[in-house]
Amino acid sequence: MLKFEQHYWNLNFKYIAGVDEVGRGPLAGPVVSAAVILPNNSNIPGIDDSKKISEKKREILFPIIKDTAIAVGIGIVDEREIDGINILKATHKSMRVALSKLSVQPDIVLVDGNEADIGKFKQVNIIKGDQKSMSIAAASIIAKVTRDRMMVDYDKNYPEYGFKNHKGYGTKFHIDALKKHLACPIHRRSFNPVPNYLPNETKNS
Repeated sequence: MLKFEQHYWNLNFKYIAGVDEVGRGPLAGPVVSAAVILPNNSNIPGIDDSKKISEKKREILFPIIKDTAIAVGIGIVDEREIDGINILKATHKSMRVALSKLSVQPDIVLVDGNEADIGKFKQVNIIKGDQKSMSIAAASIIAKVTRDRMMVDYDKNYPEYGFKNHKGYGTKFHIDALKKHLACPIHRRSFNPVPNYLPNETKNS
């Protein structure tokens, strides 16, 4: 998991940031990215792609990553902005925000997936990077736990949708709740089938 990091450490890149996002696909809530810079030759047992490990294990790893890392940055773009600029641009913006919140500036950025609009930083794109790079995997865990906690909080305000269970993804329960109760403020209006179930918002305008 440190093959990519080791390559760039050997080339005298000191601060290597791994970046990953969570929440491109859900019908509700924000997209969240994280950037993590790990110390040279650090090893955190159990780190893997956040989708491959349990919620309980992610919660255990979250503080360990934060304590081990040289720097951690988190970027959040909410559903309104996603609707306004589209999910791809919103995802890239969340990555830029995450990078801007790092306490040290990275010398190079390892990004999960395809090339991203992250601004001035030198980037290396790694397909399935969350399975190949410890920095990216760490970022995926930070982003996932952050977003999941937000959706659990939203569930307190909108319990009828079950956000604490599906985290905004389009499960059958979620779609059925959407049909029954119509969209709530954190639903993404640009994501199907949400436009079919918008409340009559003109009443409050």
